[in-house]
Amino acid sequence: MRLPGSLWRNIHGRGVPSRYLANTAVQRPCHVAVLGEEYPTDHMTNISPTIVSKLPLKLHTQPSHPLSTLRALIESHFPSYAHLSSLSPLVTPYQNFDLLSFPADHPGRSVTDSYYVNKDLMLRTHTSAHEVEVFGRGETKWLLTADVYRRDEIDGSHYPVFHQTEGARIVSANPAGMKEIEEDNERLAAHLERSSIEIEDVPHLSPMNPCQPAHDPKHTELIAKNLKLSLNSLMLHLFAGRAGATAQNPLKVRWIEATFPWTTPSFEVEVFFRGKWLEILGCGVIYQPTLDNANVSNKLGWAFGLGLERIAMVLYSIPDIRLFWSQDPRFLSQFKQGEITTFKPYSKYPACFKDVSFWLPGGQTLHENDFCDLVRDVAGDVVEDVKLIDNFTHPKTNRKSLCYRINYRSMDRSLSNDEANSLNAQVVSCLRDRFRVEIR
Repeated sequence: MRLPGSLWRNIHGRGVPSRYLANTAVQRPCHVAVLGEEYPTDHMTNISPTIVSKLPLKLHTQPSHPLSTLRALIESHFPSYAHLSSLSPLVTPYQNFDLLSFPADHPGRSVTDSYYVNKDLMLRTHTSAHEVEVFGRGETKWLLTADVYRRDEIDGSHYPVFHQTEGARIVSANPAGMKEIEEDNERLAAHLERSSIEIEDVPHLSPMNPCQPAHDPKHTELIAKNLKLSLNSLMLHLFAGRAGATAQNPLKVRWIEATFPWTTPSFEVEVFFRGKWLEILGCGVIYQPTLDNANVSNKLGWAFGLGLERIAMVLYSIPDIRLFWSQDPRFLSQFKQGEITTFKPYSKYPACFKDVSFWLPGGQTLHENDFCDLVRDVAGDVVEDVKLIDNFTHPKTNRKSLCYRINYRSMDRSLSNDEANSLNAQVVSCLRDRFRVEIR
């Protein structure tokens, strides 16, 4: 569902196969405890103990943590905006999808892509789940930073919990609102003209990136221009000093036309940093039905979203996304609130690879995200990555065999082979009990 580090990329998740092996082999408890409350479970429940344990942590609010410093740096660039960071991660599917005009068959709704407490309650998959709520209570300029949850693979750049900052601005769709935008555009354009930045732009509107039917094209042009100027200024704020930008070697930013369910026109932003183009964020002019749902039909505006981990990994040179969750003093002591410093690796422990090979029950299949959640529940962040290395279907019986290779490598200490074997044995046992597979 994401452009790396962003909430804005279209979801390209996989739908649930008709013969999907649901996590129902073991009897499900009648209730699940989440943030101190008991909730009934049902056929949609898939929230795991590992995910529940992450809910109270809120890394973006912990002083001196890299994600907290990055959040504060972004907020400092928008001082007149409301800064929000404490909204509950529990939302309804209606908030997360329907209010933002997601299609009914959108793959992001699937239990293989999102975490459900039950059919009526889930963990937000993006900060946009709160757009209607925040606009509806009267906020017109705001930043919202929060933890978001998506079922995902296991490797050095993916984690089922990550953090996003979303920003939005709306104004009245009348001459006074447009004058406010025009004046801000003049101010921002003058600032960028004096700065060491080179911008590769695309048209504000085009046949492939059109104005919404409910909007005046002239208003949309002004709003899109304000969006671009605001975010070019943010890119300058975040990257120029760290890239050593000068008049002779300016920071390079480029805009790309995009398509998102919740904005039109829509764009992606990339920055050339340390020798390569980085995908930073997605943005666009807010889809009018979203504002209608918030009872602010007389307004229009823009919104953007970015992933904090992706940017922090680049700015701090942090090589593995698991490190953000480390409690090791050798990691935490390297950072101070308000300062971006280069991470100094304190060790590199050896990898320990273990294979898990099994037959699925006849004619069934198992989603990779279910396997990865099981591995996380058993071994936590001791697992660096999981890769499918064999997928075989027997030509006569049509039974499917899978083989996954698990890389056990702690970030904080060396694992003995015996420890890795013990963890792997627990994975095998849970796999057999939960999904009734036949171990090979």
